Amino acid sequence: MMFGRRDVLRMATAAGLGSALPGGGLAAATDAGIEELRARVTPFRLLPDDYPMTEIWGYGPTAPGPEIRVRQGERVARRFVNDLPQGSSIHWHGIRIANGMDGVSGLTQEPVAPGMRFDYDFEAPDAGTYWYHAHNRSWEQVARGLHGALIVEEATPPDVDREEVMVLGDWLLNPETGQIDDSFDHPMMMSHGGRIGNYITVNGRSDLTLPARRHERLRLRLINASNARIFPLTLPGLAGWVVALDGMPLDAPEPIGDVLVLGPAQRADLIVDVVADAGGQAGLAQVEEDGDYFLAAFDVAGTAAQTRRGTPAPLPPNPNTGLPDLSAATPLRLVMAGGAMGRMQSAVLNGTRMGFRELIAEGRFWALNDMAAMTDTPLAELGLGEPVRLEIVNETVFPHAMHLHGMHFREVTADGALGPLRDTLLVGGQETREIAFTADNPGDWLFHCHMLSHAASGMTTWLRVT
Repeated sequence: MMFGRRDVLRMATAAGLGSALPGGGLAAATDAGIEELRARVTPFRLLPDDYPMTEIWGYGPTAPGPEIRVRQGERVARRFVNDLPQGSSIHWHGIRIANGMDGVSGLTQEPVAPGMRFDYDFEAPDAGTYWYHAHNRSWEQVARGLHGALIVEEATPPDVDREEVMVLGDWLLNPETGQIDDSFDHPMMMSHGGRIGNYITVNGRSDLTLPARRHERLRLRLINASNARIFPLTLPGLAGWVVALDGMPLDAPEPIGDVLVLGPAQRADLIVDVVADAGGQAGLAQVEEDGDYFLAAFDVAGTAAQTRRGTPAPLPPNPNTGLPDLSAATPLRLVMAGGAMGRMQSAVLNGTRMGFRELIAEGRFWALNDMAAMTDTPLAELGLGEPVRLEIVNETVFPHAMHLHGMHFREVTADGALGPLRDTLLVGGQETREIAFTADNPGDWLFHCHMLSHAASGMTTWLRVT
């Protein structure tokens, strides 16, 4: 999604089937031959050397966790071992997956208790850029470091010189101790834009610098793994095209506009040429009021070619991603209410209508369709193959990144056209947007705000497809 610079600054300001078994002592190579993914508390060099190591929760010794990379159509098999002090689970974000493998604690599986394990095993049907992250107390666990990239390669890759995966994140750190601030349930964060960090990293580093050559062609896979931060991005010294959003290829490459916006959980695949002169610098930069600054830099040395190449070919389309039949679509409506400066007077929590002050006492600041928590009954029960039009009305003053599990959707634009396939839509404050999709994956699928503090405090619902 591309915006003008003034729009970006306004939005950024507003945001301010496995088994659970005992897992003690498992070796990295298991008896079933499944590679292990172990969540644990670990020290990590996040800040400069004059600070102590930061204690994170990671899938290994670093954050992001190890990159998982497979070819399209191959299986992803990982034995999740939980060495954390809390129950946890893993969601494979953006993958059209069997419901029992979706990793949503309380909906598709129980949390994996400390000392236990769970085997995830599923096919990756779609090429693209995806990611995995904790999905129990995710507003805390993702913020502590439990996330990583999941890359599904095309059978025929694009013509580029090299590829870089860039996982964007932010951390809320105590500046005195260098440790993660533990105010995960703070009412200010819950009721405003979410947990916004004070320390931004790319691939776990604040100073990521890579080599490049003039006219070198790069594929950049960008992943926003932050809890709530909206990244408005520019690419100084680079020029190119957006070729996929949320892992799903565009019909044709689109030139990168002035600003590329990534909301929480969104991804973008770019093919870019280095146009900075040798001896100069190119990179990925964030828009700020007082100017853009580099999040990741390329030091340009030498020349890869005398001239730039032409427009790249589109990425090959993924299967089963045709347009939904809008003429026969079931209409649904989702109204988002609450938050600071909102007008929500009351909502229903666990079957009881409560006033806003009572809801605040229960840690509930938001509501979807007047419900301040996920309900026992779904937003809708849909037949397999049923087309759907879902109107999303944001009555709050804050943006929300709405993520649909298990399926992809297209935005219905004002003229009735259908936009590109996505799994996460950034809906601005006081905006109304509409999406359309075909309910083509059976199961119980979460639909929630990926400002994870918002999801924890009311903005979560679900759909059932049978």
